[in-house]
Amino acid sequence: MLKNKVVLVTGAASGIGRAIAIIAAREGALLVLADLDAHAGNETLQQVRELGAEGLFATSDAGKPEDAQALVDQTMAHFGRLDVACNNAGIGGATALLADYPLDAWAEVINVNLSGVFYGMKHQIPAMLLNGGGAIVNTASILGMVGMATAPAYTAAKHGVLGLTQAAAVAYSGQGVRVNAVGPGFIHTPMISGLEDDPNVKAALIAEHPIGRLGQPEEVAELVVWLASTRASFVTGAYYPVDGGYLAR
Repeated sequence: MLKNKVVLVTGAASGIGRAIAIIAAREGALLVLADLDAHAGNETLQQVRELGAEGLFATSDAGKPEDAQALVDQTMAHFGRLDVACNNAGIGGATALLADYPLDAWAEVINVNLSGVFYGMKHQIPAMLLNGGGAIVNTASILGMVGMATAPAYTAAKHGVLGLTQAAAVAYSGQGVRVNAVGPGFIHTPMISGLEDDPNVKAALIAEHPIGRLGQPEEVAELVVWLASTRASFVTGAYYPVDGGYLAR
């Protein structure tokens, strides 16, 4: 589905980002992997190379606009084009009720999880337009549709990602750039590992998913790769939950 397509994945060092990279590699993509964690990011690069994929890794902070530009510049310099961007990097942030939420934690979560997607698309879209279009898939969350009392910043940021996705889709789909978002439920990733350490908390999380379990990164990545491919050629401005029925309750 992605044979010889240049695919940029942020947050590629672990979890959903790593799964996207591996599945895209199996589909024949040329990969640009980005993350703040250079050690784990290079481990992902090694895994995709073992699958026969060509790729490169760049240390990059999604919350810095200059890093977003540098990442696209590096992609264009190495491959000469950008076909797909998966804006997946994100952080969980602090947990507290709104009135108690730390100001610095609010700023950090909004910067990485919302502004980071804006910074990414701001530079990715012009690069895609140079070659007639492309596809962008943004990682939102179930909290892009509903709220969580102890995660006001994360909830606000992910709602914002849906708005950015729709705005970009309306603006650029006619020029060949499709933009969509996915909404993972609670997925087995390092982001929620602390929650899973407590059996009672883990059981409570599972109970929120009618399917009766938490998700796997690969289950999100499969949808991301489909949305990035020509098989989803009439899909743009959409939000797809991958949540084991969480939002259907």
